[in-house]
Amino acid sequence: MTEAVFSTWGALAGLAVAIVLIVRKATPAYALVLGALVGGLLGGGGLSETVAAMISGTQSMMPSVLRILASGVLVGALVKTGSAAKIADAVVARLGTRFALAAVALATLIVTAVGVFVDIAVITVAPVALAVGRKAGIPVPALLLAMIGGGKAGNVISPNPNTIAVAEAFHLDLTSVMAANLLPAACAFAVTVALSAWLAKRWTNCASSLSEASSGAAELPSAVQAASGPLVVIALLALRPVCGVTVDPLVALPAGGLVSILVCGHWRQTVEYSEFGLSKVIGVSVLLIGTGTVAGIVKASGLNADMIRLLGACHLPVFALAPVSGLLLSGATASTTAGVTIAAQTFSGTLLSAGVPATAAAAMLHAGGTVFDALPHGSFFHATAGAVGMSVKDRLRLFPFGEMVGATTTAVSTLLYMIVG
Repeated sequence: MTEAVFSTWGALAGLAVAIVLIVRKATPAYALVLGALVGGLLGGGGLSETVAAMISGTQSMMPSVLRILASGVLVGALVKTGSAAKIADAVVARLGTRFALAAVALATLIVTAVGVFVDIAVITVAPVALAVGRKAGIPVPALLLAMIGGGKAGNVISPNPNTIAVAEAFHLDLTSVMAANLLPAACAFAVTVALSAWLAKRWTNCASSLSEASSGAAELPSAVQAASGPLVVIALLALRPVCGVTVDPLVALPAGGLVSILVCGHWRQTVEYSEFGLSKVIGVSVLLIGTGTVAGIVKASGLNADMIRLLGACHLPVFALAPVSGLLLSGATASTTAGVTIAAQTFSGTLLSAGVPATAAAAMLHAGGTVFDALPHGSFFHATAGAVGMSVKDRLRLFPFGEMVGATTTAVSTLLYMIVG
């Protein structure tokens, strides 16, 4: 382990500065950059050392940023062609109002798992969910919990920015990180359905401020057309484990998007849809650049060694560093992507040198990042409330239930490593 350049308390102080600024509604990327600068200077580094560490951390983010930018083609295609809405609509229609909550959760899981950002997935499914909820007499909080839980479950098995960032940090194939949390995602889905059903019977005093439900698309594609793009992505990414042919996500993700656009008959709107997708991923790409500056400071600080000592004092094994770091840093940043990226960049080397298999460490860290990612100082909290017209007060009341879903994913992922190794 290389000698620390910055002190642990300095790095934590910088992270605290970034959190305070984000809570005060500062632009997250700028808040993270300023926090990194403050952390380096307070941590005992000179200006040149601090800037060098920030740049080094940002450079490590570039492969992830490129792949996320490329994924914008897929995101734009799925949303603008109506494919995401069609997938959600088909799932809900197939299961019907009798299993409405399971259908809503499954629809959000699938939409997230095929590559749509989790907040966009909730916004996409919300109109369908509200329509079904009114028909079945299900209160809005139960519907929103079903979507949040389904999104959290889908997020750990999706080619989303957080999965890409974790795979890069541990030098793993994207599909292996996605596949490692299949069972935890299934358990999280089951817990989501159970909690939503329980909530539906006990919480009836919250109404949506949205009067009508609309799919947002005049004419949705067929189910086969809607599934074509995601299937192409899965097939291309699966070539490596199946037959040893590597197709990088930088190629597979936009390829799936282009196929979706062509199959749905919208090829004339290719540029328009790609630009829409870019507008949806540019924010998280810039966020990752800011995250990289903090990761550079934290990685060069004494935090790594101090965390190991703390685990030892608590009589916890080294592998616990994976879920704990993902949980704490995602909570600090209120973002799965930012939190797991900082955690993975900082602790991947320690976990690997301690003998924890890369895939297991990545899975546990990634799962930990879904516990406190919906705190109020992040965008997911407000995006999900706005999707169903819920007040901040009611959304806060719902918060603990969503965290139970994330905790389930983390617990199952950790238990799998303890049992299987």
